[in-house]
Amino acid sequence: MVVTTMGVPDETGADPHGPADPCGDPFLRTRFAIPTLPVTYLRRDRLLGHLDLAPRTPLTVVGGAAGAGKTLLVADWAATRGRRVAWLTAQMADKGRGTFWAYLLQALRLAGVTLSAEVGLPAEAGRVDDALLTRLAAELSAREAPVTAVIDEYDRVTDPEIADQLEFVLRHADTGIRLVLVTRTEPLLPLHRYRAAGAVTEIRNDELAFTFEEAGDLLALHGMRLPPDEIGALLARTRGWAAGLRLSALAAQGERDPRSYLREFEADRTTIGDYLIAEVLRRQRAETQDLLLRISVLDRFCPALADALTGRADAELILTALHRENAFVEDLGHSWFRLHPLFREILRAHLRARHPGLETELHRRAAAWLRRHGPLGETLEHAAAAGDWAAAADALVGDLALGELLSGPRAEPLAALFSAMGPEPRTPATDLVRAARELSAGDLDRGLPHLERAARELDGTASRPAQEPHGPVPERDEPGGQPRQPAPGAGDAPAEQAAARLGCTLLRVLAARLTGSPSRAEAAARHAEELKQEVPGRLLDRHPELTALLRAHLGAARLWAGRFTEARAALTAVTDRGRATPTASAQVPAPEPASPVRTRTPAAPGRPSTAQVREECLAHLALLDHLDGRPGRAERKALAALAAGHADPRTLPGVGPATLVLAAVATDRDELDRAETLLAAPPDGDDARQPVRDPVTRALHALVTARLLLARGDIEGALEAADRTVAAEEPSPWAEAHAALVAAGAHLADGRPELAVKLLRELPGEDPLCLLGAARAELAAGCPSHALDLLDRIHPRHAPGPLIAVRTALLRAELAGIEGDREARRRLVAQALREARRDRLRSPFKEAGPWLRPLLATPALRPLAEGWLLPGAGTPYTAATVPEPPPMVEELSARERDVLVRLAEMMSTEEIAADLFVSVNTVKTHLKSAYRKLGVNRRHDAVHRARELGLL
Repeated sequence: MVVTTMGVPDETGADPHGPADPCGDPFLRTRFAIPTLPVTYLRRDRLLGHLDLAPRTPLTVVGGAAGAGKTLLVADWAATRGRRVAWLTAQMADKGRGTFWAYLLQALRLAGVTLSAEVGLPAEAGRVDDALLTRLAAELSAREAPVTAVIDEYDRVTDPEIADQLEFVLRHADTGIRLVLVTRTEPLLPLHRYRAAGAVTEIRNDELAFTFEEAGDLLALHGMRLPPDEIGALLARTRGWAAGLRLSALAAQGERDPRSYLREFEADRTTIGDYLIAEVLRRQRAETQDLLLRISVLDRFCPALADALTGRADAELILTALHRENAFVEDLGHSWFRLHPLFREILRAHLRARHPGLETELHRRAAAWLRRHGPLGETLEHAAAAGDWAAAADALVGDLALGELLSGPRAEPLAALFSAMGPEPRTPATDLVRAARELSAGDLDRGLPHLERAARELDGTASRPAQEPHGPVPERDEPGGQPRQPAPGAGDAPAEQAAARLGCTLLRVLAARLTGSPSRAEAAARHAEELKQEVPGRLLDRHPELTALLRAHLGAARLWAGRFTEARAALTAVTDRGRATPTASAQVPAPEPASPVRTRTPAAPGRPSTAQVREECLAHLALLDHLDGRPGRAERKALAALAAGHADPRTLPGVGPATLVLAAVATDRDELDRAETLLAAPPDGDDARQPVRDPVTRALHALVTARLLLARGDIEGALEAADRTVAAEEPSPWAEAHAALVAAGAHLADGRPELAVKLLRELPGEDPLCLLGAARAELAAGCPSHALDLLDRIHPRHAPGPLIAVRTALLRAELAGIEGDREARRRLVAQALREARRDRLRSPFKEAGPWLRPLLATPALRPLAEGWLLPGAGTPYTAATVPEPPPMVEELSARERDVLVRLAEMMSTEEIAADLFVSVNTVKTHLKSAYRKLGVNRRHDAVHRARELGLL
């Protein structure tokens, strides 16, 4: 079992030179033996190298939890470094000071240390003469070569007097002895003095933990070679604990499927459970065991939370002691702790066995405490675990976090958590949660009844005075343990009622958007602005996603109504603010993200809660640019929305326009295969939980599909697609107008211009694209004067978009040809070619008619069309003939555009700063951001790229 090279006691274990301790009992040789290493022991050179520093300092401490590998590490070091080591296992420390020193003196003699008779032996088990210690220190200090003394299980030394005596000898022996303590707890020695003097070598629990590579090597020693993800999972579960890894590997060897066993084993039914119960739990006092069992329901805890679960007030002392003793209680800082995962599993199993039914009550207590003091995510986790759905919904709604159920990184896990909630209980908060879940999936039939019931009850309570809270609202702690400012929470009835009414109004805006009722959306949005005045500002600051969602839904409703300027204002307010850094609402998950409520997107740590809403708004802004005849700008915004949303694969009603806009732009470019591929793909970021899309998206899908079919020559299919009815409470003027345009184009392609004219004459408004379509129909019907009148009515408030400019120039060119003005026709076609080349707008030329083809082949115009509209010399035409410049991932802000305009005017940085009344550093910041978005590094390149993209 054990071997030693330091002395040869006889087979009885007695010292051949006589009795050992003051009681006359023989020495037990096992106390002096260096443990034998098991066959599957893994030598860890990084730790051996650290231990090699031990001879340079008088004291070395190897401290860690039970089973951390401390003893075997030091044994390996003693055996492999060829040192004469006096080894003592201090299991006799509780038998008295005299007995301890008798054993230590014997360990030194067995290691070859010659001690004179003057040193002597302790005469009594309970005491040691100071003279003995003085003579021992003097003789050790006279040694030429120091002796290394290892005291294993030093945590058994609980007598402060023994520690003082040992420190006395260590200090006065000078370089004659090097002491190595192997201990589970902080040793009883003045470590602060040794640390200050740099006279101690320490290996702690964290360093003893196995690394990823070491865990893989250890498993290989047991005949198992696992893929990296499975090694990582086991390492996370064991936290690199040596005994846990070794016992898991040994148990897996006896299984038919070792890999499945290591993934799924229940710790409480293994030797790991037996080990931790025997070595850790049963060594604790009854009060400590009770606390450990109760806090096992928590991922992390502070003393106050632990006290709430035990009903006592001693948690702080117990937790601090457990951490100091390396009893599998980890200190997270700021007075927060957590249990080792395996220890927690075992404790929870014992809790269920010892106290059936108590676990639910503990979760309820934890939720109540966290509702007042802790982060929302953990509050919801424990309320759900207790089955207290009323409390969970109250916490979510009262914290103004209902928007997190609709959008953002926590939407999916929150939906999963509340999916376990049944039809009861029925409270305004639970109805709001049910409504949010259904409406976020686009299910109006199920969502609206819940919303209406909650609204009725909340409108009824709004007129009744709220009861004052009992006492002040306590401060909450952030997930990392940092205190935050007092926030409305449990007991703050007025704030909670205001938050509930504001959350209800948010859902009303969403419902109005989904039903296609812009007027109801406007009314609800106005009401939301009034309710914001009743909600504490800190609460609004913590949940910026709520304001962002209100603006996004309102912007989408305005877009449906055709109020483009107001829609753009609402949507831009979200995209501009969305560039800010994450706020406090993007709560940091607890150190061990086991809760289903916590963010599970490691690819996007710190992702703002408004990021997804911003991507949706970018998609709608892209649609507005498309409707404004600006395909290049629309494409850039759509690509930015898709690129940003790639890290978060969820979707909301309204995200779909990004892909649809790209399909529309591809159709404008006559890239029909690409457009068809985009239309055939699932909605942007779609997953198994596909929502019903809002009227904007459904209408856009029908229109793009109709345009593509028309471009393919499928006239009946185009007419059928354009005639698809989009269910909405209020009609959309632009959706109806664009459907009529597609239908008119189909009639023109079918040789029925009179039907196209009749259809377009009924269109109201002065939309440029509609006027162009009507003019084209009048011209095809043989009424050039009517066509010219329609073209003259196009008076945009700003420069026309490229698509409008190209179509206008081609129609005027055709009119000029009819009037015999060949020079004007050539000039207008050249103008259209130059305008279309940048965005590769081919469809207007394809639709123009046979008169254009011979003209494009003339020497004056062919160079303008070659390579992108017509094949170049020896180059067949393809959609990718002209390389597309890389699109901007993100639109320039208004201030960045201001700086860029002045940059194009050759102004210096200082001149730009003076002209804009900002600092030079601010200008440099805007320039750096603009360079990044444009993909350039120099001023000249930035100006050139901006002109290429039509930004200047």
